[in-house]
Amino acid sequence: MAKKQPVTANQPHREELYNMAISAVREGNPQGAKVLFTQILQQDPRNARAMMWLAKIARSKSERRRWLNRVLDINPQNEAAQKLLDRMDYNDSSRRNRLLFRLVTGAYVVIVLIVALLLLFAFAF
Repeated sequence: MAKKQPVTANQPHREELYNMAISAVREGNPQGAKVLFTQILQQDPRNARAMMWLAKIARSKSERRRWLNRVLDINPQNEAAQKLLDRMDYNDSSRRNRLLFRLVTGAYVVIVLIVALLLLFAFAF
């Protein structure tokens, strides 16, 4: 578990870090924002707002899923995190279902063609 670091006069306050991180996201600098959000989490390891933003700027689905699950570990009633995870699950299952449908349809077409060719050859001889 990360140890809370004391805020000194030289360090920006957590809200200032948060505002700087949001500005970095809006300016198209997700890496800079990630560094700032990570600093917030070093000060406050249970900061769900920072985790939600880290989920938003995550580079991969697995990273996004990890951050959202961390939010739910801290607050199981966080509706935003739960909705995002549900949407990710829905999209994943939809993608699998479309692939399965295409595979089954393709197999059906191949079987129909094979049966048609067999019938054609059976009646030809």
